Amino acid sequence: MKSPVVKRSIVVAGHKTSVSLEEAFWNGMKEISGLRNMTLSELVGEIDSNRQQGNLSSAIRLFVLDYFRNRAMPPAAASDAPRPQA
Repeated sequence: MKSPVVKRSIVVAGHKTSVSLEEAFWNGMKEISGLRNMTLSELVGEIDSNRQQGNLSSAIRLFVLDYFRNRAMPPAAASDAPRPQA
């Protein structure tokens, strides 16, 4: 059985790196970068520079998930969403 994870090389901040993501996340990244008028490398560089921890592939998955979750949720619903208790 073929793995749904696709490994691609990309240049981030001037250095070449490999990123392994499922095809759906690559497609999401392409859509987001197109909407923001930036290259895929520029978007990955932005995600890389803003990540707090974890590996780059995980940071990208979380970024794409958050992007589409926020886009799908109306602004009023986002502010009414229950917040985790400390």
